[in-house]
Amino acid sequence: MSQHSTPISRLLVLGSGLMLGAFAAHAQVLDRSIDTENRITRQAAQTQERINQVDEETQQLIDEYRQVLAETESLRAYNEQMQAVVNNQEEEIASINEQLEGLEQTNRDVVPLMIEMAETLEQLVQADVPFRLQERLDRADNVVDTLDRSDITNSEKFRLIIESYQAELEYGRTMEAYRGALPDGQQVEFLRVGRTLLFWQSLDGESTGWWNPNSRQFEQLDDGYRLPVSDGLAIARNQVAPDLIPLPVPAPESE
Repeated sequence: MSQHSTPISRLLVLGSGLMLGAFAAHAQVLDRSIDTENRITRQAAQTQERINQVDEETQQLIDEYRQVLAETESLRAYNEQMQAVVNNQEEEIASINEQLEGLEQTNRDVVPLMIEMAETLEQLVQADVPFRLQERLDRADNVVDTLDRSDITNSEKFRLIIESYQAELEYGRTMEAYRGALPDGQQVEFLRVGRTLLFWQSLDGESTGWWNPNSRQFEQLDDGYRLPVSDGLAIARNQVAPDLIPLPVPAPESE
């Protein structure tokens, strides 16, 4: 048996060697497969990381592109608005130029009218009932003097003229009492009724008179008008309630 056991042992040993060799070869192949798989995994991870980076860069570029589009749209809207403003300003400039041309023509037409109105105002005061005469003449003279001043615009000059005429018109709707002097220097109380009647009474109440528009002189009235004029002065000063008072009214002159 010893003679047969040796070959069998050798066969077993040889078989074991072959198996070990096969296992070793298989292990090497397995190791290479694992290494390859690990390398592929690392490459895949690197590739995915690169993809993620590219995707992030792409998204950033998309965001920047959208921002540029939004800014472009905003600039377009702004430019359109500015163009509309410019167009409107150009229209206003053209309108102002037309108005200035018309204003220049208006000034040429208005200046002669203002001169005539200013000169006529003084003539009207001179021809009117002489109540507050110096005050009204000073106002008329001031209007005339204003026309020659270069520091006052034509519109302001025209306003002053209109205000002076309005002041004269206001006299026709009012009644007043004021102290003044007759041409001879005597201090009296004047009673103005509208712009048609002017009465006076001495400070002691003893003398009463009026401005006669027919003779254009101050004349004394009889004592019968002393009380009516005194009452009229009291009414004008709001000292008594308004009432009817008998005062002389000039009859129109026959031609």
